[in-house]
Amino acid sequence: MNRSVSQIFVLDDDESVRDAVSGLIRSAGLRVKAFASAQEILVDLQNELPSCLVADIQLPDINGFDLQQTLATNHIQIPIIFLTGYGDIPMSVRAIKAGAVDFLTKPFDDKHLLEAIRTATARGSEREKLQGRITAERGEDETETGGASSAIRNQLEFVVSSRSSGSEERAFGEIIGQSKAWQQIVGEIEVVAPTDATVLLLGATGTGKELIAHELHRRSRRKDGPLIRVNCACIPKELYESEFFGHVRGAFTGAVKDRIGRFEAAAGGTLLLDEVGEIPLELQSKLLRVLQEKCYERVGEARTRRTDVRIIAATNRDLKKEVAARCFREDLYYRLNVFPIKVAPLRERKEDIPLLANHFVELSAKELGCPRPKLTQAGIEMLQAYDWPGNIRELRNLIARAAILARGGTLHFDLPAPGYSVDPISSNIRSIFMARPAI
Repeated sequence: MNRSVSQIFVLDDDESVRDAVSGLIRSAGLRVKAFASAQEILVDLQNELPSCLVADIQLPDINGFDLQQTLATNHIQIPIIFLTGYGDIPMSVRAIKAGAVDFLTKPFDDKHLLEAIRTATARGSEREKLQGRITAERGEDETETGGASSAIRNQLEFVVSSRSSGSEERAFGEIIGQSKAWQQIVGEIEVVAPTDATVLLLGATGTGKELIAHELHRRSRRKDGPLIRVNCACIPKELYESEFFGHVRGAFTGAVKDRIGRFEAAAGGTLLLDEVGEIPLELQSKLLRVLQEKCYERVGEARTRRTDVRIIAATNRDLKKEVAARCFREDLYYRLNVFPIKVAPLRERKEDIPLLANHFVELSAKELGCPRPKLTQAGIEMLQAYDWPGNIRELRNLIARAAILARGGTLHFDLPAPGYSVDPISSNIRSIFMARPAI
């Protein structure tokens, strides 16, 4: 099964759409084949893999998502761009989570579609180059087997080889990983970052929610504006309004001068509401108002000010349960939950531990000014056997402590058995002294 470098497949049951998309692709100098049903395209895929598939979601036989799942189940990786007349945020999230390159609604913008196709074909080209190197190194002749089984075998080899390749880039900004959970987050960031949609980051403490917020801001149209973080868990109850909206001199005891709030400081940029679930219930209505009406007043001032910020909220609480317990306003929850991103705990993405560990070893050596210690395979296996209740933050701190104690030698980790908790620094220091000969 061969993949033509510039061959694009178009799948849509509407002939006028097929003709329009096909004509646009040909005008860009690319080859194109058009299909009216998923069954037709599955038959053609036995002989040829395209560089990219532009597909409608609503089809007469199986829908675009089912086709995507069929390809994924058979390990056939084709960059997919979805086109639909029924686009909304939940549907786009589902598409990106399943691995789509982009999700466009009809009527589509010609430039945007062509840009998405170029991005998709570039991904396909890189995969083909990697697969070609793998095949050449192993001395295999792909033409000997042919058919769908050859494509499946090649795709499986690509997955295995790419995961074991130490030279392939696994960082997305400051986010590092290779697990399916990481890939899902990357896809969600790519689709929502360019918009102004409110994002709700859900996950346990230490999973990297703040890093994701930074990446969302960095890839947004507001990247040249400020990213202002406010930790909602650290604000005294009586100062919430002042912290969010600012105050004027004399508004209350201790207000000796005017002060701008976080909404004003973040104007033109992004406001990160960290630990948003900690906001007292009686004050949540004030936050809801500014999110709905885009306006507020400083404490002690009658003038109404407009706000222009993009909201990212983060919490380690289950806000649905908080709503059910009447500890969090339901209307505020739905206002924040426009585009939720669930950040998996480290115990559910242990494939990422080797990459994270190597990164933190390098980082610790630089930050601490100590020789770079050695991280062994046995050490990595020990790290992967642990459940990490403190998540990535715990992993980073453990490696920093171990790097200090290693003094440029091999890293040693004294981790607790499952179900137990031990202070790592005390344990490591104890093991060093126990290893010393008696004086």
